[in-house]
Amino acid sequence: MSQEDLILQGNAIPTHLLERLREATGATRIAPRPPQVTRLVAARRSAAFDRLIPAVEAERLDWAFMPQKARLADYGLIAFDMDSTLITIECIDELADFAGKKAEVAAVTAAAMRGEIDYPESLRRRLALLEGLDARVLARVYGERLRLSPGTRELLEAARAAGLRTAILSGGFTYFTERLRIELGFDFATSNELEISGGKLTGRVIGTIVDAQAKARHLRMLREKLGLKREAVIAVGDGANDLLMMAEAGLSVAYHAKPATRAGACTALSFSNLDGIVNFFA
Repeated sequence: MSQEDLILQGNAIPTHLLERLREATGATRIAPRPPQVTRLVAARRSAAFDRLIPAVEAERLDWAFMPQKARLADYGLIAFDMDSTLITIECIDELADFAGKKAEVAAVTAAAMRGEIDYPESLRRRLALLEGLDARVLARVYGERLRLSPGTRELLEAARAAGLRTAILSGGFTYFTERLRIELGFDFATSNELEISGGKLTGRVIGTIVDAQAKARHLRMLREKLGLKREAVIAVGDGANDLLMMAEAGLSVAYHAKPATRAGACTALSFSNLDGIVNFFA
């Protein structure tokens, strides 16, 4: 395994915290790299570092354990979750708003993101609440409410310039992932297809639910299709449903994520825009 550096991005770091981080990670030296980036050289992730994460985040610092001298061009694929990662909303919550059931659906969504309910069960519960909703609402959510996370276009531009392929692997819905795939020029997209009958949602999806296991399986398939090793893949997500997918990548990025997702990732981007990922590379 190649040596790693701990990279911190954001506000100025108090000296006492920097020294504690150096001790916790066994870093050999500290190398400031303006603007607003500090590198702890030859650092290792440890339980002592994990105990310092609340202090790091209290200073509004993003952090990453990265292979030394890693470049974006060293990777061949970057895969994104969609809801609350690539875009700022949870599409199912917005659909529920049009059905007058946003609070009920959002509560189930939040429980699933925290890992309290498995994704298939949470999706079935939420979709059942949407049975009978006019399918034309899908277009309204896309046109009126869906917004890209800040920095999305900039990150995609940098990734493509470095030669990476791009994918959306989502437990959301094809109506949204396919439009994003076309609009943003993604190479691949996988998600759930809503069942529609008589112009209304039935409260079900067509085929097998794309859950955490399916997202991980699709990422492995893409790796094999592109002839990439695990170390050449970046996966970006925000919830418990993304952890298996992120485990299939050499670099896992928790973007404005839940605590359990941050704990399982190589990188936590909690304060920067999505293109802040680029600042972690040499």
